[in-house]
Amino acid sequence: MVVARGTEGEVGVLAGHAPMLIRLAIGALRWRTADRWQAAVVDGGFLHVTSEGGTTRVDVLAAHAQLADEIDLAAAEARAEEARRRLEGREDAEARAELAKALARISVARG
Repeated sequence: MVVARGTEGEVGVLAGHAPMLIRLAIGALRWRTADRWQAAVVDGGFLHVTSEGGTTRVDVLAAHAQLADEIDLAAAEARAEEARRRLEGREDAEARAELAKALARISVARG
């Protein structure tokens, strides 16, 4: 199973899923291996699903992805705080995106 955050909401993919292509939002990407859940954070991208001959394949294309155990929680919290400061009293699209990325990393790192 794969669970991802698309730009229009969360999507779950099980074996035998219909083919699809979705645009990913900044957020968590989770998948189940035989014995456990694993997680990463992506900064957008695409998720492509194909099913053929009883096999379902999920491919993710993202400019940046980071596994949960590779995330520096202190650095992500510092980036979130800096982005919040930049947003105080004004609209800054770049700071808003940086805040979303930092918050996604914090969420994934904390499990």
